[in-house]
Amino acid sequence: MGQYVTTKKGRTFYIYETPGNRGTVIGSHGLTGNHKQLHYYQEALSDYRFISYDILGRGNSDPAPEDSSIDTHADDLLDLIDTLKIEHPILLGYSMGAYISAIAANRLDRTKALILLDGAGEADEATRKLVLPSLGRLKKTFTSPDHYAQEAEKLYTGLGVDWGPHMEEVVRYEIKEAGGAWRNKSDPDTIARDFESFYTFQPEDVLAQIHCPVFLLTATGSLGDKGPLFKEEGYALTKKAASNIRTAVTSSNHYELVFNRQPEIIRQLESFLSQKEVKA
Repeated sequence: MGQYVTTKKGRTFYIYETPGNRGTVIGSHGLTGNHKQLHYYQEALSDYRFISYDILGRGNSDPAPEDSSIDTHADDLLDLIDTLKIEHPILLGYSMGAYISAIAANRLDRTKALILLDGAGEADEATRKLVLPSLGRLKKTFTSPDHYAQEAEKLYTGLGVDWGPHMEEVVRYEIKEAGGAWRNKSDPDTIARDFESFYTFQPEDVLAQIHCPVFLLTATGSLGDKGPLFKEEGYALTKKAASNIRTAVTSSNHYELVFNRQPEIIRQLESFLSQKEVKA
């Protein structure tokens, strides 16, 4: 069920919640995404109460503040957890959401488990060269939702994403009408600023203070002929710093990881969540 939630600190988020009785997962999406990016994980982990949400500046949540960063978004996540009275959350983050979830877990001792889906490592210049050119699409205007969806289909299918009704729903949710034209709901400057904050992340400081079980999945699939978004060696400090970590690798690329069904990854997540430290 989708609804708006205004937190104790006065921020309004759009959240999508599905019921379950094995604990509460709260999922944070990627840089230019929204809650629908986590659809397949929310669908598959149906035994859990699963809450996905639009990070500030995305989807139908409030705009992000002018100083937004992975750090402020982590505080927002903690504010949302406090408002929803989630006692022992399982934090799941994809891409930027992984950075946010890791910082939040560092600040919240009662985190039950942390799931990092291709994020919370060290971004390098190759990451910047992959991401920044792609943000130009946020500044473009389109004549109709159909026009936007057609352009998005070309982009995503070129990245190996299976196009179908779910992807149509994802891309149509992320746009709005403005002055007779259609454009992405996200402000390009906010997105660029949030991306640059990836480079402030210190995995050896953040992960060393996280004592709950951690699951780290890295995606090695290439984005076209440009390699993966995050290099495997960029996760070395994350793996070294975390005291209780399970790692896995997928040959899917960064976008296939969330926009295509991933039954093997789901099996690994279920195995991780079934270990006694998480179940306790």
